[in-house]
Amino acid sequence: MEEELKCPVCGSFFREPILLPCSHNICLACARNILVQTPDAESPQSSRASGSGLSDYDYLDLDKMSLYSEADSGYGSYGGFVSAPTTPCQKSPNGVRVFPPAVPQPPAQHHLLGHQGSLPPIPRNSCITCPQCHRSLNLDERGLRGFAKNRVLEGVVDRYQQSKAAALKCQLCEKSPKEATVMCEQCDVFYCDPCRLRCHPPRGPLAKHRLVPPAHGRVSRRTSPRKISTCTEHELENLSMYCVQCKMPVCYQCLEEGKHGTHEVKALGAMWKLHKGQLSQALNILSDRATEAKEFLVQLRNMVQHIQENGVEFEACLVAQCDALIDALNRRKAQLLTRVNKEHEHKLKVVRDQISHCTVKLRQTTGLMEYCVEVIKENDPSGFLQISDALIRRVHMTEGQWGKGTLTPRMTSDFDLTLDSGPLLQTIHQLDFVQMKVPAAPMLQLEECCTINNSATLSWKQPPLSTIAVDGYILELDDGNGGQYREVYVGTETICTVDGLHYNSTYMSRVKAFNTSGVGQYSKILAMQTSEIAWFTFDPASAHPDIILSNDNLTVTCNSYDDRVVMGNSGFSRGVHYWEITVDRYDNHPDPAFGVARGDVLKDVMLGKDDRAWAMYVDNNRSWFMHNNSHTNRTDGGVSKGATVGVLLDFTRRVLIFLINDEQQGPVAFEGIEGLYYPAISLNRNVQSNTLTTRLHCHPSLRQPFVVLYDSHISN
Repeated sequence: MEEELKCPVCGSFFREPILLPCSHNICLACARNILVQTPDAESPQSSRASGSGLSDYDYLDLDKMSLYSEADSGYGSYGGFVSAPTTPCQKSPNGVRVFPPAVPQPPAQHHLLGHQGSLPPIPRNSCITCPQCHRSLNLDERGLRGFAKNRVLEGVVDRYQQSKAAALKCQLCEKSPKEATVMCEQCDVFYCDPCRLRCHPPRGPLAKHRLVPPAHGRVSRRTSPRKISTCTEHELENLSMYCVQCKMPVCYQCLEEGKHGTHEVKALGAMWKLHKGQLSQALNILSDRATEAKEFLVQLRNMVQHIQENGVEFEACLVAQCDALIDALNRRKAQLLTRVNKEHEHKLKVVRDQISHCTVKLRQTTGLMEYCVEVIKENDPSGFLQISDALIRRVHMTEGQWGKGTLTPRMTSDFDLTLDSGPLLQTIHQLDFVQMKVPAAPMLQLEECCTINNSATLSWKQPPLSTIAVDGYILELDDGNGGQYREVYVGTETICTVDGLHYNSTYMSRVKAFNTSGVGQYSKILAMQTSEIAWFTFDPASAHPDIILSNDNLTVTCNSYDDRVVMGNSGFSRGVHYWEITVDRYDNHPDPAFGVARGDVLKDVMLGKDDRAWAMYVDNNRSWFMHNNSHTNRTDGGVSKGATVGVLLDFTRRVLIFLINDEQQGPVAFEGIEGLYYPAISLNRNVQSNTLTTRLHCHPSLRQPFVVLYDSHISN
């Protein structure tokens, strides 16, 4: 952070820094050196040294006494208080243009300064211009004393310089003291390792002493009671409050008599803590940007190496192909080599320029960070608050410079050139690079990939900076059980939703791109977990037109006296599934049927009349199992209003079981169940259904738990 601790005029570490109203700092001696005296009648309209009412960028006129030169893009100041420069200006170490000091005064004039050699008084109408932002302002009768001293910056400079000093020596070595390794805070003594073991054993009464590194001990020795800050307007008053409107510490007299009497003020300590927190928060964000910048620089340096390697490899292949051709290829080979070299140099130049630019920004950011960390350590509230607002703005401004795109490579390290050496001899003069390569592996966009019930949505994109044309993509999924991959989508879209997957299964997915040159590599494999529990409602899209759905498709009825079929909107092919349908209206003893069906089941007949449905139909006294129009297992016990019909579809045992009012109805209805089935019922206008809430359910007669995936009421 040395750049933050050096004066912009002299280029050395700050000595007695003063804080200008524009929030920049300058050495007191340098400030006196760059003062300019303006004529009485042509004094620029600028503010007092305290910064009140400061106008923005109040420059001196170039044709009179201006010091700012656009031709230099720098800053110039007259030595002493002479009216015009007589010698060319020079550049300070920080790039600021400064005129040489004035010629020493004769002894007679020097005697007028006083026997103690004090500095000459500052003439009236003196003006100073900030060497960094070039904002000009007049000094009042107090001169440079009207500017606040930046004690925080002075303390940071002192700590930094002492940290760079020679290592501390042991205080107990008799001859040629060794370098100290620890300091005891209680004994206030620096020890090397042998002296510590001999004179400060880690036992007995000394065991509780706290040993710290020498640097920490040196800091603790240097720490002194905090100086009480005084007001620049009222030198005998201490700063005790903070003016929110003017953003500066003020004293009691400023509130009673000064311009801050009507302003909002807050406690100095509270604002000190608040601004420290704001600076720390902004610094954390900037620290993240610096970390990203360091990683980005590593990436860029690796790109340089890859470009070098790829360039050498590509050049070698090109030479080998050209040398294999007849002499007619030699002239064309030179042209092609020139193109490759130009591409090589162009890529290197772009990446190196980006490395240089990013390195400069990172150095500035790191310097500001270290300076801010040292400022935060300062225990002087008023001194801290004098510079905290400016530092917070600088940190936010610096963080904003690391915006979107700053840490993105401007160039790819690949050479997207392929030499086609197959043409016949008579076409050698047309030999050129083929721009097409097989596409790179697509990147799955994890934030857009998701699963809902038994459907999976996948999204992908081409890698950044890839310029290879893509004709389409191939999406592949396995069977959800670690089996072989199969193609589920081929096309140009970069997002795809796959329906009809197994519940409670983990599917592995991958995608690859293709063009006329071939098929590229697969993307990384993404594992997607479907829902453990299936949820369904009645599906209006697959229902017979006579079916009427309501209550968010949870209630179903029919406007026909003939039986009509409606299915659920989710199909099951794996696991154990159970749902219930409650009879909410039952008139004239109809025969509703409950069960499962394939997706192409007939919708205008009773469920089970064809070979694509497995059902139990029931009246008020008994029930039958029916499949492919075959009736079996007549069982006593029917349904009435309020009865509950349960359906258990168990793929682990490959069976279908029916229940009425929590009692199993008959034996196992169907065995050998496998494939994809949808919940289904058939009913006429004498029956209506409505769904129940989902719950865990364990039926005692089954002796195993099962999940109610969707509970349905049959009601009107």
